Amino acid sequence: MADKVLSYEERLKWFHEARFGMFIHWGLYAVHGRGEWVMFVERWRADDYAKTAWKFNPKKFDANKWAAIAKDAGMKYMVLTTRHHDGFCLFDSKVSDFTAAKTGAGRDLVAEYVKACREAGLKVGFYYSLLDWRFPGYFEPKKYPESAKKMVEQYHAQVRELMTNYGKIDILWYDGGWIAHDPNSNVAEFWRSAEVNKMVRELQPHIIINNRSGIEEDLDTPEQHVTASKPGRGWESCMTIGDSCGWGYVHNNPNMKTVTLLLQNLTIAAAGEGNYLLNCGPRPDGQIRREEQVRLHAMGEWLRVNGEAIYGSQRCSLSGGMLGVWTRKGNTAYFCIHRYPGTGEAIVPLVKTRAVSASILATGDKVTIRQEYNGRLVLGGLPKKPVDPHITVLKVEFESVPESITETDKAAWLSGSV
Repeated sequence: MADKVLSYEERLKWFHEARFGMFIHWGLYAVHGRGEWVMFVERWRADDYAKTAWKFNPKKFDANKWAAIAKDAGMKYMVLTTRHHDGFCLFDSKVSDFTAAKTGAGRDLVAEYVKACREAGLKVGFYYSLLDWRFPGYFEPKKYPESAKKMVEQYHAQVRELMTNYGKIDILWYDGGWIAHDPNSNVAEFWRSAEVNKMVRELQPHIIINNRSGIEEDLDTPEQHVTASKPGRGWESCMTIGDSCGWGYVHNNPNMKTVTLLLQNLTIAAAGEGNYLLNCGPRPDGQIRREEQVRLHAMGEWLRVNGEAIYGSQRCSLSGGMLGVWTRKGNTAYFCIHRYPGTGEAIVPLVKTRAVSASILATGDKVTIRQEYNGRLVLGGLPKKPVDPHITVLKVEFESVPESITETDKAAWLSGSV
């Protein structure tokens, strides 16, 4: 008997608790060291590109190390590119020979990844690209109709393999659903997405599916920016640690984001009840580069102290102004200060609800409270220097769910009569 199909809220419960996950872009393109679009951007002939699959033999790949890095960073799930736009599969597929198992690696790398995730207690996510550049029918379906048909059939068959051969899978993360030949075409119709997603839910009733197959499904996926969806809608911002142009391994990637910026993105996502899916692009040998590991470890150190403000966060209507953002759990709110004030006070305007107590989350030290005109909540007695070099978090208890004052007269604040 098939498992019961869970409701939207039931499927996303763990996801809303998680808030932070690891994205891994890794495949044949890593050999070239110029990002995951190298085949298309450099217009490689398909047969020449296919020959390089024999150079992809990641002898230092250890999925357990990947999982350990994710755990140390405070991440709760992982999403791996099982196949990107070049069509090269990290799994063993019966409908393609262009796989890691049948070329240089000689291994089903997805199986190793799944096993490591489960042993580490991480939720398992599969990225899968619908499109495959090796098929002329993707670019010119009217000219090569049989090629287009075979590409779509391959997509359906390989998704079935992924949903059948690796046990319980928690997230199906589609990509590549756009249509190169006609941006105005019906994406879901071209790929027959409703058909394949129905099959996915029959095989994995609990699974979360993103919105990149032409159907809204469960998750919105803002890319390289943090933008909240409407309340009640699942969403996650996916972002690179380095340059936005390269998700896969880029040999020289000079613009690595700072730990502070990465944590700011995480707190902004949590403030909007969303998740932050942060990408690593492992080297061809399978190792995650040191620059990425250092940043992830630092994020984990911050979360071990301040994670209470992130995991399972709810939206808070209070304004962070120029200082930062608020998250909430029930009547408790967390002020994640991105730009620490040097005055010893953090001032929050238009606070309608009475604050009961306040403290610095990292130390437990008490913070003074004063509520005055214009709903100004003055959090005082702060150290002159930030407690944390990245983001200092203030924990504020309110007598009820904190609410903001609605300004019916936009000029009333000038006289303090809000």
